[in-house]
This record gives sequence, C-alpha cells and structure tokens, in this order.
Amino acid sequence: MARYTGPTTKIARKFGEPIFGADKDFEKRNYPPGQHGLARKRKKSSEYGIQLKEKQKVKYTYGLLERQFRNLYEKASRMKGQKGENLIFLLESRLDNIVYRLGIAPTRAAARQLVTHCHITLNGEVCNIPSAIVKPGAVIAVRERSKSLETIAASVASAAKYSWLEFDAKSLTGKYLNVPVREEIPENINEQLIVELYSK
Repeated sequence: MARYTGPTTKIARKFGEPIFGADKDFEKRNYPPGQHGLARKRKKSSEYGIQLKEKQKVKYTYGLLERQFRNLYEKASRMKGQKGENLIFLLESRLDNIVYRLGIAPTRAAARQLVTHCHITLNGEVCNIPSAIVKPGAVIAVRERSKSLETIAASVASAAKYSWLEFDAKSLTGKYLNVPVREEIPENINEQLIVELYSK
C-alpha cells in the first residue's frame, strides 16, 4: 500500500503544529514552508479551504491516503452516532495506531513498519495489516523473536499512558480495553469540518 514518505517537518509546518510528534526542526521553524515563509501575504482561506486543510491534517496524522480515508469515512457514516466521532474512533482503532499508542513504536510510521514486518501479533496471531480494525478486548503483543529490538525497548521506556489501553512493559503485551471517549483523544482535530466537507 502506498504511503507518504516525504519530509515530515515540511508537512507539520504547513499545518502549524507538530502532527508527527516532537520535532526539533519544527520548533526552530514553526512558520509555513516556502521561500518567503511568514513574509508572504496569504489570502484569507475560504470555508472549503479550511475544511480541506483539516481533512489533510488528519490524513497525514494517521498516515492514510485519500481512498483509504474516504472508505473509512463511509464506514463511519453507516455506524450509529455522530459521523465525525465515529471516524475518529475508527482511526484510533487501527492496528498501527494502537501499536503507537501502546508505546511499542515512537511514531505511527514506525508502528506501521513493525506491523508490516510481522513483529506484532493480534490475539496471538501474527497480523501484518496496519489498517486492521481492532475490537475492544483484543490483545496486541510483540512477537517473541522481536522483543530484543532496540527501537521497541527505547520507545516503551518513554511511552505515554492512555486510559483505554492496558500495557505490560515486561511481556510487551497490551490490551485494547474500550473505544476511547472523544475528549480523551489528545490530537487537535475538528472532525465536524471533515463531515461538512464530505457532505457537500
């Protein structure tokens, strides 16, 4: 599956926030990319422009391309409840995102790589599909032969804790307890703008 492999700092500067995690380069130059940076006179964004920018930000944050994102939105539309919140919950339930949230990988891109390289098991079975939707109660773990990877050890040591996830650092095993409450998700996302964009 294709994915974005270009410069991440440039994308973060475009949106004005470190969407790929801590970034020293972004802190040094937290203004828009381009030859003129802040000096450029930027036109006021239209309503469509603001909505599109929010959608693009979420796509880059979670590492999806347009077709994947659109399919996920359509799936969220068929679920009960609010479309925007359903979309965020589906994004948070992706296997690569949960591996990142558990602290097994330092970034979502690294989590995606661990999954595709068969380092992660889902309910005891090796799963190499980053987009797999994990259901509450599922157990996510690092394969026995992969537990000695330095990347994983370094990431686990500095991992953040989330209330909807349970993780045992010794066995490198985690559990997806429940779908998170919208307020618990730390990303700065206005999902209503995405719903408005796709509703046109």
